[in-house]
Amino acid sequence: MVQEVVKVVNRAGIHARPASLIVGVTKDFKSSIYFELGSERINAKSILGVITLGAAYNSEIKVIADGEDEREAVDRIVRMFASKFEEE
Repeated sequence: MVQEVVKVVNRAGIHARPASLIVGVTKDFKSSIYFELGSERINAKSILGVITLGAAYNSEIKVIADGEDEREAVDRIVRMFASKFEEE
């Protein structure tokens, strides 16, 4: 299992477009991938889960992956958050 904390650095937070990008990427991995915000844990392969997580600007999300490509999955997600989902 691999875990890393990412910060939401795009001003609009995680809304429909970034959620769609996240799910599009996570579905390509065989590993189970989850996001944790506070006490809530969601499946990062679920668009509804990602949107309802309510991750606003400056939120810190724990990314958790477990499976054969877990390291690659977490690295890819971390890069997406760092790039602000190419919105700015």
